Amino acid sequence: MKEFEGKVAIITGAASGIGKATAALLAKKGAKVILADLSAEKGDPIVEDIKAAGGEARFIACDVAELASVNSMIESCLEEYGQIDILVNNAGIGGDSAFFDQISDEHWNRVIAVNQTGVFYCMRAVLPHMKSQKGGVIVNLASLAGIGSAPRMGAYAASKHAVVGMTKTAAAEYAKYNIRINAVCPTVIRTPMTKGFLQADEAMSEFMRQSIPMKRFGEASEVAQTICWLSSPGASFVTGETVRVDGGHRA
Repeated sequence: MKEFEGKVAIITGAASGIGKATAALLAKKGAKVILADLSAEKGDPIVEDIKAAGGEARFIACDVAELASVNSMIESCLEEYGQIDILVNNAGIGGDSAFFDQISDEHWNRVIAVNQTGVFYCMRAVLPHMKSQKGGVIVNLASLAGIGSAPRMGAYAASKHAVVGMTKTAAAEYAKYNIRINAVCPTVIRTPMTKGFLQADEAMSEFMRQSIPMKRFGEASEVAQTICWLSSPGASFVTGETVRVDGGHRA
């Protein structure tokens, strides 16, 4: 029997990067996966790849910053499968590089809406169902920027600190219902979201790479492995944690 056989997992932001890698790995390990993302154009081929590999998957269009969209996605999942065992809140955006006094209202509001409010909407929507089924797992994607400073990334850092705070608070509140909630905090990971940033300033990119003791950036598959472990029975007594995936960056 596969590790996640009989389990239903929702992965937001699943059309690329860490979300894509996580959906593929959970499906490989037996989970029925819901890929929630804005782009069906990118999501549908991933669903087909998972099915071709023998897994079960479905794409549902969802904008995590819109409450109605989140509620519709959750309802569709429950209508089809009747349960939600794992929620991976991966959807997120980076944003512009700017000192704090130069952050625009538009930029601030958009980053907070996706990275912070989106996680809140998804958590709030699934928790009642996990309570009724007497168990579940939520893994939130935070960042090293959520457990320390992140110069010129003020909005992003604020949103990820909020994710860590929500994770710890909800973990304490819902542990008695056998619901485990943890956060993963990666350093720079090679994904489509970071590609432009890394290519835009090669000198800064190299400086950041050298600041990591392992002297390389992470891969989406490495973060996916951590998410899958946190979602598994192997982490059955782990909740309220911020797990760094950073090559020793904050050791």
